[in-house]
Amino acid sequence: MTSGRKRLLWSAIGMVAVLLAYEGVTSVVAYTSDAYVRSDLVSVAPQVSGLIVAVHVRDNQTVRRGDPLLTIDPEPFKLAVDERQAALRQANAQVAADAEAVRVAQAKLDAASAIVALARTTKDRVDALGAEGDTSRQRLDQAAAELRRVQANFGAGEDAVAQAAQISLMHQASVARGTAELTTAVWRLNQTTITAPTDGAVNNLGVRIGDTAIADVPMIGIVDAHAWRIVANYRQSYIRGFHVGQIAWVWLDSAPWQFHSARIDGIARGISREPGGNTLLPYVAPTTDWIRLQHRFPVTLIMTDPPDTLYMGADARAVILP
Repeated sequence: MTSGRKRLLWSAIGMVAVLLAYEGVTSVVAYTSDAYVRSDLVSVAPQVSGLIVAVHVRDNQTVRRGDPLLTIDPEPFKLAVDERQAALRQANAQVAADAEAVRVAQAKLDAASAIVALARTTKDRVDALGAEGDTSRQRLDQAAAELRRVQANFGAGEDAVAQAAQISLMHQASVARGTAELTTAVWRLNQTTITAPTDGAVNNLGVRIGDTAIADVPMIGIVDAHAWRIVANYRQSYIRGFHVGQIAWVWLDSAPWQFHSARIDGIARGISREPGGNTLLPYVAPTTDWIRLQHRFPVTLIMTDPPDTLYMGADARAVILP
């Protein structure tokens, strides 16, 4: 065998050996450099619209849940509260007047009832005398007419009581509506101070005094301090050997030369194979540097000893021993 053929043979043997060594190592060590730091970006939007009169934070500031972020001019909302309070006082006064009207109408009805009872007794007595021939026909007619008159008055009294009660119910509904409107106005006033919904860091602040806040339009982003995780994209041939709770090691490019212990918190069960497809499925590009790779699935890792400072979107690398 010539020396050229020997070199070619040894080169082939070397390539096979390297390939076998690579396959052997990757069968027990799952490594990826396609990983990054992630947290939750909380979009803070005002609940009411108005002029911003104070900004209580600066860009990149660390905040705690409940810390004030912005103040919207409260004066229009205070005026609305005053207006609703006045309207509610008026409605309550009307309900009190209605209660008195119902009481007076009921007293008149009670008096009319007593008069009806007296007229009925009188008529019964006159009818008894008429049966014995001891009274005139005129007296009988007068007693009957009087009973009909007081009965009509009693019916009118019943109608008056019912009408007064109906008006009272209507005004009570006005009180309920006024109470709800006042509660809403107070709630809107309280929303003029916007507070941090979670611990974290203000990110990319662009709000200034004099800006107009629009309800439900996000104005401040906060990187959640309690949602840090590593998303490591692993080839599909690896993930069959992974399980939740499995130990991993993470290298952060923002804190190099240190390995941080982690554990698997979750393994994606689906990805989108087309960019811009279903946004509920993550898309992991299957190519890098013009080379097509196996499809990769996101594996979520939670660090058990994270550094003091993490940066959302920073590059990372991960090693898992299947």
